[in-house]
Amino acid sequence: MKKGFVKRLNIPEIRVYLGIIFVFSLIIFYFNWQVGVLSFILFLLLIYYNWRAARQRRLDWNQYLENLSENIDWSTKSAIFSIPMPLVVIEIDGSITWYNTRFSKLFQGENLLDKNLIDYVEDLNPKSLLGGKGAKDGGSKEIEFHQRRYRVTWSPVEIKPIHGKSRILLLLFWQDITDETNLKIRYEEERMILAFAQIDNYDEVLSNTEETKRPVVLAEIEARLGEWAASLGAGWQKFDRDKFIIVMQEKALRRVEEQKFAILDRIREISVGNGIPVTLSFGVGAEGDGPAQLSEYARSALDLALGRGGDQAVVKRRGKLFFYGGRTKAVEKRNKVKSRVIANALRELMEQSSEIFIMSHAMPDLDSFGAALGIYRCARHINKKASIIFSSSNASVRYLIQALQQKEEYQDLFVPVEEALARLEPHSLLVVVDTHRPGFTESPEILRRADRVVVIDHHRRSAEAIENAILFYLEPYASSTSELVTEIVQYFDEKVKLSPLEADAMLAGITLDTKSFTFKTGVRTFEAASYLRRMGADPTSTRQLFQDEMDTFAARAEVVRNARMIFPGIALAQCPPHVENASLIAAQAADQLLNIRGFTASFVLSMGSKGVVISGRSLGNINVQVILEKLGGGGHMTIAGAQLEGIGMEEATDMVIKAVKEYLEEGDHK
Repeated sequence: MKKGFVKRLNIPEIRVYLGIIFVFSLIIFYFNWQVGVLSFILFLLLIYYNWRAARQRRLDWNQYLENLSENIDWSTKSAIFSIPMPLVVIEIDGSITWYNTRFSKLFQGENLLDKNLIDYVEDLNPKSLLGGKGAKDGGSKEIEFHQRRYRVTWSPVEIKPIHGKSRILLLLFWQDITDETNLKIRYEEERMILAFAQIDNYDEVLSNTEETKRPVVLAEIEARLGEWAASLGAGWQKFDRDKFIIVMQEKALRRVEEQKFAILDRIREISVGNGIPVTLSFGVGAEGDGPAQLSEYARSALDLALGRGGDQAVVKRRGKLFFYGGRTKAVEKRNKVKSRVIANALRELMEQSSEIFIMSHAMPDLDSFGAALGIYRCARHINKKASIIFSSSNASVRYLIQALQQKEEYQDLFVPVEEALARLEPHSLLVVVDTHRPGFTESPEILRRADRVVVIDHHRRSAEAIENAILFYLEPYASSTSELVTEIVQYFDEKVKLSPLEADAMLAGITLDTKSFTFKTGVRTFEAASYLRRMGADPTSTRQLFQDEMDTFAARAEVVRNARMIFPGIALAQCPPHVENASLIAAQAADQLLNIRGFTASFVLSMGSKGVVISGRSLGNINVQVILEKLGGGGHMTIAGAQLEGIGMEEATDMVIKAVKEYLEEGDHK
């Protein structure tokens, strides 16, 4: 503070000095008026001199500021005129007020003053650029003009005259990004794509082909695959007896996707002595960060394609999956080695577990309950504590639950979700049956907390699958999960004995999903049914599990009666509101509609606790799984479902019709 005070004292202040001189003049005048008069005249001269000097300083300062302003204006104008890109200034209505030479060259030197830019470039409407509200912020957008690509950056400037209303001008800078865009397009088109292909039914094809014609079949497969790869400019190599690797560019993959992987049809058309059609599956990895990630994408995509039944292609682009093909029914595998391996692995896991919990999908049916009882019997055979997680009953399993509760040995069979969560330990084993989608399980919370999970399912693999399973047994060729579990029971231990009620439940599960052995029924389906019959399953008792209450029958009949045809051969119906067990009635009604001549596919909608539930059924020529996958659902080619949350019945109906229309337009039906 002291230093600042001294500094202020040292600053010369002319008024202070003049004041001091005036005081001294008065003092001199007091003692000697002649000298005082002279000193006063001198004081006046000093005042005049100070005024002249201050005035000159003001003039010099103003001149300096004017010169500085002129220099700045000249620099600004020079910069605008010499800017290395087209520049145009327009009014808010689009009229051109000024442009530089480079902008004029875009229009071959045409006189553009006072003309409207919108007449030449519709995408540059000032009102749309400013958001229609006179926004003060600038922005940019890319446009096409005279076969060139430009990034137009605009900056609004508000002009405020001394008199009159202010107005807004737009400065539009045109940056030519044609080369940049072309380079980006070229980069995207030439990105590497990695694909794995596998013959789904290699063993089955060869076993149904005469030995002398087997080389011809294999040669034809490779010839068609090689011809297809050559047409795309792709490289390919066979690295196993039934596996291939293909490397292509992004632009080639786009062509393949536009053709919906027509190579699948070409391979299926091979007929050079093979008894059954050859089917191929593709797993394609795209948009990866390197070869390692592309390989990971391709392998997981191929696993998904095979898990969905084969004869299809799955393209994985980072977190997105795209499906093509999948028109044919899954081929039944005659080799039971995998069932034996799964049974042995499951037994080892059970023996190492403190307790076994069995869980199916929400709103369980006879197939999931039959499979759960089969797993329960395996656990009890090795003296392990086992329970089925079950929250609430429904009409489809009510009779079976009542029959189980009447027997003493099943008194502790069921456990609610809350109790299961409390009893769950690190060494507990959770077996999920008849679903592989986390959101469809009885309790996703139990699934998240379980450290050891086994999945057994027969549905075609969905993009949303349980990820932390240590044993994942998914066979889409199987008719039902009860069929898979029946084979597991046989190989688990020869001494495993199912009770007659358990055998009835498992046979009922197979009967339900095969529509009384008419859909997806193979040799192994009948072998499983034969084994259950030997275990004491009674067809008459099984049939009683399917009996309905009178109200359920009447509600189902009402749904069928009100069905309408939305496309040739495709029926759609809605379940009335406030109906008990609406989703079950919808599923049964969808089945019943296929018994009506002229209907080959059906969709029935019902209101559930979380939204609209859709049940889809087909005789095989319409792939209801592909249709409902568009709505976030899944299932089989002939049996599928979906759930739409947060929307009403009419909106859901429109979405189903739209999905069916898209499917028919894509031509993925027979």
